[in-house]
Amino acid sequence: MRLLVAEDDKHLLSVLSTVLFDEEFDLDQAENGIDAKLMAEHNEYDAIILDIMLPEIDGISILRKLRANSDATPVLILTAKDSVESRVAGLDAGADDYLVKPFAIDELLARIRALLRRSKGLGVSEIIYGDLLLSHHSYDGFCSGKALKLTPKEYELLAYFLQNKEQILRRDQIFNRVWGYYSEANETAVDLYVHYIRKKLAAFGCEEYIRTIRSVGYMLKAVDRHA
Repeated sequence: MRLLVAEDDKHLLSVLSTVLFDEEFDLDQAENGIDAKLMAEHNEYDAIILDIMLPEIDGISILRKLRANSDATPVLILTAKDSVESRVAGLDAGADDYLVKPFAIDELLARIRALLRRSKGLGVSEIIYGDLLLSHHSYDGFCSGKALKLTPKEYELLAYFLQNKEQILRRDQIFNRVWGYYSEANETAVDLYVHYIRKKLAAFGCEEYIRTIRSVGYMLKAVDRHA
């Protein structure tokens, strides 16, 4: 899962980054509101952790702009203000949850997991499509009941395909969502990792699920075994 963390306290940002990396999240970081706004507008995230008191542009203004642009990315607001007015302002601006500083890391992780479960169909423990199954508990995919033994990046890519099954996905769209707008990799990574996943699917006769759309990208579509 890919997160954006916007926090101007360098020590707290370092702590959050270390913890989230250890939890195997892909992570982008911003220390001011301008960078946070640009990253949120030009990248796709599973969730955003947003400090209210950011320099340049405050978190509430960023959140309002995102919601005005119909961006429904789950947002967890971090605030040092525990007044009712401050919490209401964040929720009214479109926040999905809030956490008052100082906070326990375990609580932060629990709230992030809750946001992710509520978004993009992750409220269930599994996604099943045809012969494919994606397990959020084991962090792996299965074909006809056989484990694919996916790497974290392969898992994220297959999850994105399953969340957008039977839809044509452009290479740049896939790259920005799975690798990130600011990744040092390039779009050839998409073709390489599709090859990796197809190879693992082929071992169980499921390689045809990921279809190449010439000059555009890919689509995940179930194979009609009765055709």
